[in-house]
Amino acid sequence: MSSSTQAKQVIQVSQKGQATIPKPLREKFGIDTPGEVFVYEEEGRIVIEPVPSVEELHGIHAGSHEPGEVLDKVRELKDEEKRREEERAERLRPSADEDVEE
Repeated sequence: MSSSTQAKQVIQVSQKGQATIPKPLREKFGIDTPGEVFVYEEEGRIVIEPVPSVEELHGIHAGSHEPGEVLDKVRELKDEEKRREEERAERLRPSADEDVEE
């Protein structure tokens, strides 16, 4: 039986502020344990993203870079991917005209 990663789940936050990312989400997004994730705020929400693996970064650090430049490039690539996913979702969403039944 597969579990949906889209369903909202309540997870506990410890006194130290620690929370466990549910296993289906860790597996879906390739978050290793132990491992690292980026945590930041975006549009009033907390966002957790896996830190890219060495394989995902292959070639991104060729040549010299300023401090933080690689991370900026990773974020840029992730933002572009998110934008494409949002565009796909928008194309698949029924228009307001299709929602109205007469």
